[in-house]
Amino acid sequence: MKIKNEVNIEGVAADPAIFRHLDLGGEVQEQVHLCFEMDHETHEGFDLPTGYTTPGGLRVAFHWDSRSDFRIVYDGGEYVLTHKGKELFPVSFDKRPKYYALSASDGTPFSRIAGYASGYTGGGTVSIAYSNECSLKEKGQDCLFCNINATKDTYSEIQGIKWKNPKQIGEAVAAAYRLDGVTHTNLTGGFVPERREVDYYIDVAEAIQESTGLRDFNGTAVIGAPLDLDIIDRYKEAGFRTLAMNLEMWDPNFYAAILPGKVAECGGREHWIKAIEYAAKVFGKGKVRSGFVAGIEPKKATLEGVEYFASIGVLSLTGAWTPNPGSALEGHRTPHAEWHLDMAYKCHEIFKKYGFSYKDYFDIAPSPNFLIHDLFAIDEEIVPAFGEVAGENAKESDRIA
Repeated sequence: MKIKNEVNIEGVAADPAIFRHLDLGGEVQEQVHLCFEMDHETHEGFDLPTGYTTPGGLRVAFHWDSRSDFRIVYDGGEYVLTHKGKELFPVSFDKRPKYYALSASDGTPFSRIAGYASGYTGGGTVSIAYSNECSLKEKGQDCLFCNINATKDTYSEIQGIKWKNPKQIGEAVAAAYRLDGVTHTNLTGGFVPERREVDYYIDVAEAIQESTGLRDFNGTAVIGAPLDLDIIDRYKEAGFRTLAMNLEMWDPNFYAAILPGKVAECGGREHWIKAIEYAAKVFGKGKVRSGFVAGIEPKKATLEGVEYFASIGVLSLTGAWTPNPGSALEGHRTPHAEWHLDMAYKCHEIFKKYGFSYKDYFDIAPSPNFLIHDLFAIDEEIVPAFGEVAGENAKESDRIA
């Protein structure tokens, strides 16, 4: 897990030519930028894999960075993760889900509607960005760490990514649940007016229910904090099991500086917190999440927010801030890997203190592959500790980390 964390922070280099040995887009899952570019560099001219699995069973997202000391090489018929030229361990790339080979009734490939990530317990998550752009750009109010609009400018025409309608989403989710054992749906997108947002989400929920035959499809609605808090009840009534409102920063000064649009459009930090508190009462313990972009504000501030939210039954995402290509903070530096690993351990301890589990975290996250998932999975013996499986490779990897 230390290696996974460090590779998440530093990215991984690879000669794109080595992937000619993969059936990328056939047997192996390819990257489709439905919302954000999480690679450290854009790659308009070639495809990359979504991620890979370590010998210990942990999944690592593929964040391409040609400058990284970590590199995947092709050696003797297998792909191997190396660090400064030293072999760490072989990796196996994500298998492409079966539903990616199919299309909606209007001909749109499902791979351009719903992204897929596998989980440790057999189920996986489909994450849908109904819109791959945000209206805050027009007002000059983009969150400074966000590159959703830049990602659209770079990839939407190349990869054929457009606004998704409810029928497309319902058909894609039904296929993913039926063919690939998916058990969770995450629905998100850029800022739109709140009345338009809630009506659209209700239409999507109805389309998913109709296509899957499930009243409870284990869906997370990721929304902006509505000025009218009664709107939150409508998401639960529509059939979403969980709700997400991403505060992003806990420190008031960082919040104001980094999130100008959320200050201007959604009542500011105090209203966001009030909305999250209200949602926790409506949805219940473990059914609401808020995200923090960990690494911009001081760690103490983020942990204060995580602790407070956990105390009222709300889980937090604290994935490492990546200075994404095209964001206002592109070229800045996230804290070192040790900083983020410590953050993950501290958050995991907070969540355990308040009685949360892997299942709770799986049901609220947009992907089941955060470090917190790994810690829960190891703690609950869903996957064994890395060193118990990988032997001598694990010892060398631990030394390097």
